[in-house]
Amino acid sequence: MFTTIQQFEQVWLPEVELTQKVLQNLTDESLSLKVAEGRWALGDIAWHIVTTISWLMDLFALDRDIVKSDAPVPSRATDIEQTYAGVARALLEGIKQTWDDDTLLVEDDIDGGKYERRRLLLFLIKHQIHHRGQITVLMRQAGLPVPSVYG
Repeated sequence: MFTTIQQFEQVWLPEVELTQKVLQNLTDESLSLKVAEGRWALGDIAWHIVTTISWLMDLFALDRDIVKSDAPVPSRATDIEQTYAGVARALLEGIKQTWDDDTLLVEDDIDGGKYERRRLLLFLIKHQIHHRGQITVLMRQAGLPVPSVYG
């Protein structure tokens, strides 16, 4: 659990870098690949990572003009990767500019529950890792190169 913004930054930045490596290997054609009917396509999963960051920025009232959390999935893989890079950077910059370490203990209301911001940031990282793993499986099925993530 994070007790300082610096601790979050030390975990967030390497995870962002790994996610970017994965997203940079997507192709426009691969975005529509699904593992099964009724499931999200590869592009949907990648875009979900982006819009979850945007949703959290809205919750935290951090200024962001990059993408709305309900924006439709782009048709170009480079648009997803570039938007991801921007929103991931904007999240960290917004936190560093407007929070102090005590802000990590602030509780936000989500669906009637109270969650400390430090817990939400940890969830965001785990959420990204989970979906990044899904993306790599679909990339393998599509015959795309999968960059090394953790080894």
